[in-house]
Amino acid sequence: MRDILAVKNDIRTHIQTALAVEDQLPEAIANACAMVVSTVKAGNRVYLFGNGGSAADAQHIAAEFTGRYLKERDGLPAIALTTDTSAITAIANDYSFDRIFERQVQALAREGDLLIGISTSGNSTNVLNALQYGRAKGCKTLGLSGRNGGKMSELCDINIVVPSDITANIQEMHILIGHILCKAIDDCF
Repeated sequence: MRDILAVKNDIRTHIQTALAVEDQLPEAIANACAMVVSTVKAGNRVYLFGNGGSAADAQHIAAEFTGRYLKERDGLPAIALTTDTSAITAIANDYSFDRIFERQVQALAREGDLLIGISTSGNSTNVLNALQYGRAKGCKTLGLSGRNGGKMSELCDINIVVPSDITANIQEMHILIGHILCKAIDDCF
């Protein structure tokens, strides 16, 4: 059982990560907001993907676009590539798990669309494969990562690298950044 002091220490650790994001990443986040807004204003789609908690974040952010975030507006085109279990399992079975997002990008994404890859390490092979394929196809690429950014830094137009090595803290900042992207959408639509 966690005592009050341990709980306060846990909270402080998360706050310190948020303060580091505030200090180090506002320009990258603002540029990502502009990328998301320009993509949607141009009539293009946003595709999001990641594994585990990052898959949940992809679904959460996509739902804020298609539903709403804070204000009433028309639904906007965002799709989490983590939700179609038939496609995911068929692709994993027929090709490999490393290609589950790449094949969906191949089938769905068009030039000018935005791919948002989410990986706390920045090194998830299936995320990297999709970003690489999409970039070659003319898609814009945005990464949400942590640690040192991993290989995603080479494949993303913007890779927002949360300055932490703690997966939980990175994930919390990813959803905060996702909400900031949603707020940018709300401000423009």
